[in-house]
Amino acid sequence: MQPALHWIDGTIIAAYLAGTIALGLWVGRRGRGLNDYLLGGRDLPWWALLGSIVATETSTATFLSIPGIAFAANGDLRFLQLTFGYLAGRLIVALVFLPHYFRGELYTAYELLERRFSPGVRKAASMLFLVARNLGDGLRLFLTAIALEKAVGLPLEWSVVAMGAATMLYTVVGGMRAVVWSDCVQLVIYVTGGAVALAMIVQALPGGGEHLLAFARSHDKLRLFDFTFDLTLEYTFWSGLVGGAFLTLGTHGTDQMMVQRYLCARRPRDAALAVTLSGAVVMVQFALFLVVGIALAAFYASFPPSTPFRRGDSVFATFIVTELPPGLVGLTLAAVFAAAMSTLSSSLNSSAASAANDLYAPWCRERPSPERLVKVSKRLTLGFGGVQIAVGIAAVSLSQSVVEDALAIAGFAFGILLGAYFLGLWTVRTGPRAVLAGMLTGAAVLTWIRFGTEVKWPWYAAIGAPTTFLAGYLASFVWPELLQRHSLQANAFRSMESSE
Repeated sequence: MQPALHWIDGTIIAAYLAGTIALGLWVGRRGRGLNDYLLGGRDLPWWALLGSIVATETSTATFLSIPGIAFAANGDLRFLQLTFGYLAGRLIVALVFLPHYFRGELYTAYELLERRFSPGVRKAASMLFLVARNLGDGLRLFLTAIALEKAVGLPLEWSVVAMGAATMLYTVVGGMRAVVWSDCVQLVIYVTGGAVALAMIVQALPGGGEHLLAFARSHDKLRLFDFTFDLTLEYTFWSGLVGGAFLTLGTHGTDQMMVQRYLCARRPRDAALAVTLSGAVVMVQFALFLVVGIALAAFYASFPPSTPFRRGDSVFATFIVTELPPGLVGLTLAAVFAAAMSTLSSSLNSSAASAANDLYAPWCRERPSPERLVKVSKRLTLGFGGVQIAVGIAAVSLSQSVVEDALAIAGFAFGILLGAYFLGLWTVRTGPRAVLAGMLTGAAVLTWIRFGTEVKWPWYAAIGAPTTFLAGYLASFVWPELLQRHSLQANAFRSMESSE
């Protein structure tokens, strides 16, 4: 099918893309130094950071993939149980992690690991972040390309390239300030687009809202709680509360993409307010798009498609392109692109910040000048954009559910990083060799769980963090001759933290 996009919709999409790029370039025009380019001058208001946090973590996977979860034959509202853990995890991040990040002039989350352990641990953590972040966001880029393909008939691979290139343009020029303010605008656009689309679906149903409610009840689509304790089930109360809390501790406590936003705040209190309230906003968003999925199930039960859907991720995109009237198609597609670009721009900027400060700068014999690091960061932004485009193209034939695949990658990587942070914060005798041994053990155990068991992805972080912590702590007994030196280093770290 080669759809012909109405000129009104094409104009709306073109105006959105041009406006986003222009906004990014305009708000980023002031930033010339490293502090401005990577941290927005550490002078961004809490509400802007809140919007950026929410827009960054929800992305196109929320807009297109979560409706597919509720649309499925056995789909319902149980996915929402994850947000219970999200709320608990963010509160812990605000109380435990944020005070450490605001002691000293940090540019990345992994500088703390160098303070406590060694440059090698910092580099290992940064590399793990870079792999996880670019794999997960390459999948999100692919998901956005599905909508572009259906709208204009552009081959999926070229759709991936087009979306990636547009995002790279304003990110590489505007820096972090452009990313945050663009995120806020994109958040408003894609939530509005989702709400408008839901209203149109309900209006198209034979009995409107009453039909939707009756369908949801008769097909058990309103089920929210499942108190079964079973690691092989994805969406239960326990996987949501425990798994979701550990996942959030990892993604919001150790992920450079989120930590970079905290460091942009004017005060620690502003960062804490932004991260804590973001959990409630994400819960509302997830609920909205799950209801969209239920409404889509009711619609296509009344008006079956000519060919069955092969993947849930494509259902909402198909409805947008084939069922909405001109004008609303363009608005909703702009919302899809907004959701994607908010995450991708943040991912590119944080990846560049981590690679430049954690890998490139330590590799140089002398600390590069801020001007040099800005230039390197811009080149790295382009490089990571190319990586994510490549991952998105590869996902055309690999990924079945993007939101689950992306969250599984996050749980795998950030569970390990969370265990390393726990070793730094809660132990004295653990040295760099031990923490690296713990991280390798955590990776090995999670690899076995992923490919050798039926344990589902919400538990990955909850298993990876304690495994890494326990293995690292036990490994500290293997090198007793290093105990005194590392104990002194750990005590010095704590003294420095308290004095600052």
